[in-house]
Amino acid sequence: MKQKAYLLVLILAVLLLFSTFQALGMTHNRPIKKGILLVAFGSSIPEAQISFQNIDKKVKAAFPGTPVRWGYTSHIIRKILAKKGQHLDSVEMALARMMDEGFTHVAVQSLHTISGMEFHDLQINAHAFGRMAGGFDHISVGYPLLATEDDFRRVTEVILRHIPEERKKDEAVVLMGHGTTHPSNAFYAALMYHLQRKDANIFVGTVEGAPEIDEIKEMLLEKKIKKAYLMPFMSVAGVHAREDLAGEDEGSWKSILTKEGIGCVPILKGTAEYDDMVDIWVDHLKEEMALFE
Repeated sequence: MKQKAYLLVLILAVLLLFSTFQALGMTHNRPIKKGILLVAFGSSIPEAQISFQNIDKKVKAAFPGTPVRWGYTSHIIRKILAKKGQHLDSVEMALARMMDEGFTHVAVQSLHTISGMEFHDLQINAHAFGRMAGGFDHISVGYPLLATEDDFRRVTEVILRHIPEERKKDEAVVLMGHGTTHPSNAFYAALMYHLQRKDANIFVGTVEGAPEIDEIKEMLLEKKIKKAYLMPFMSVAGVHAREDLAGEDEGSWKSILTKEGIGCVPILKGTAEYDDMVDIWVDHLKEEMALFE
């Protein structure tokens, strides 16, 4: 009886091994079809779409002939836009469609600012698709904007280049990041360190992390600063930029600073509207695409 059981197990093992080799052979014999998936949080503000359009244009220019798809991580944003008749794919739906269309090599490029929770979720889910039988031969995920020491250097240079020309050295520039409870929130303080080595009156705060606006306010008051240029440090100038940063409600950064006698000049332009900032994301994508050569 035991011998029969062992024989049955052996037969099943051989059949499983044969089917696995057969599946691998079928996968590897497929013609290579490369694709790019750009992943953003999303925005419900129509004016913010200029950022996504600029990224799309730059990526297609860098990789002519390679299909470019989009996936959006925010369920809330997708739900809001669906009610308006604009249906967007989640990352998982976009990857499923690409798998169904026979893509073999997919580079997923994060358009997030830091490697927070959303970026790590993206890595986990993307690589899960890569492990599916008969799925992609290769899938990789590109770094967000700030990931390496060189990224900090380049982002610092881009920010300095795009400060309004009329701003004087004794006036502040206050950047608003999104912020997160993830440990990577420390990247915002690290960026402020890099910026202040070049210009002591540039500050970086966050909506949902640290440094908070109250901390930034105290820094400005200590320096007796009377005027500040407010700029979003987010890929799009969406709801946070238009309401939390530059809105008229008493809780906006503009209102909080104005109440302290600091004149505010909002600059409603997302980081993805600057070509030289988008170049950093594109360079991360080039690194991933090079893995397919």
